[in-house]
Amino acid sequence: MSELTPQAVANLVDRFYDRVRVDPDLGPVFNAAIDDWPEHKRLLTSFWCSVALGMRSYRGNPMAAHRPHPIRPEHFSRWLALWSDVAESVLGPEHAAPMVDYATRIGRSLRYGLGISEHPELVTIPSHGSGTR
Repeated sequence: MSELTPQAVANLVDRFYDRVRVDPDLGPVFNAAIDDWPEHKRLLTSFWCSVALGMRSYRGNPMAAHRPHPIRPEHFSRWLALWSDVAESVLGPEHAAPMVDYATRIGRSLRYGLGISEHPELVTIPSHGSGTR
């Protein structure tokens, strides 16, 4: 494939979310959150075309969209592993590598914005009003 096209991105999104829907870890979270899979895929195709192709077609707030859901740290690594696998098979190595890089950075940003530590054992909850340090 010589260039990354909107159709290639749409194929990636379609195949990726088909895998997510049946994944034992991610499926329950996504299936509970998404009522209209074709619309979700359309929205995420717009998102990824904006990210990877600079199309500026996406209108949304990913942080707000993810905030109400029961997302755990291990979901991020599973999501990225699936994304990487599907990207490689759909796009080939030339275009998969930058898509995986984008996904890695987006996942890191979402994790940070949602307050989900990469290492939950390192999270400490401050005690407010106790007068101790």
